[in-house]
Amino acid sequence: MKCVILDDEPFAHQVLEHYIAQTPRLSLVAGFRNAVDAYEYLGKHKIDLLFLDIEMPLINGIGFLKALPDPPKTIFTTAYKQYAFDGFELDAVDYLLKPFSYERFVKAVSKANEPGPIKEASNFLMIKDKDSQINLKQTDIMYVEGLRDYMKIITANKTHIIHHTLKGLLQKLDSTTFIQVHRSFIVNKQYIGRIHHDKLILIDQSLIPIGPSYKENMLASIR
Repeated sequence: MKCVILDDEPFAHQVLEHYIAQTPRLSLVAGFRNAVDAYEYLGKHKIDLLFLDIEMPLINGIGFLKALPDPPKTIFTTAYKQYAFDGFELDAVDYLLKPFSYERFVKAVSKANEPGPIKEASNFLMIKDKDSQINLKQTDIMYVEGLRDYMKIITANKTHIIHHTLKGLLQKLDSTTFIQVHRSFIVNKQYIGRIHHDKLILIDQSLIPIGPSYKENMLASIR
C-alpha cells in the first residue's frame, strides 16, 4: 500500500517512517509538514493510505480531509482525543492517539486492508441521530439535504439530522438507487414523480432543485 504522511511534527514523521519501514505491505511515497504541499501532491497522485495529523497550522486535519475531492483511506494520528467523533463521521479507517505503539499501528493498518461494505438497495444505513444509533433502511430514505456539515435525511415519517458530509454520505448509499441532483441534494430515484424545468417533484410533492452541472447525468440515470 502506498502511504503518505501529513504531520507538522518532525518526531511524528520519524515514528511513522520507522513503523512503515517495519511493515512489509506498506511503502512510504511522500511525507509533508504542511497541508498546501500535501493537497497539491494528492491531487496528482493516487495513494492507498494517508496518515493524517489533526492539529496543524493554517488548516486542521479534519478540514483538510473534507477539502479533498477524492480522499484516500485515512488513519488519523493525533494527541487530541476530542476529535474522535469527527474522525468517525468522516469514515476514517482508525484514530491513533499519540503516543501509540507499533502493535496499535499494525492493528490500524490491518483495518485499512479490510474490504468495504457491499452496497445493496436493501442495505441499512447506520446513523447517529442525537444520542442514539439508528439502523435506517435505505429504501425508506426519500432524499437528503446538505446543510454545511450537517445532513437532513428525509423519510416519509421522519427527518433525521446528522453530522456528516454530503459526499461521505453519498458513498454509503446504494449507487443504483440514489443520485446527487444538486450540490446540496441527494435523491432516491424511486420517489421521483416528475421533472418540471429545473426541479424534481417527488411523489409526496416535495420540490428538489436540479443543479445545472448535475442535470445531464441525472436525466441519463433515470431514463
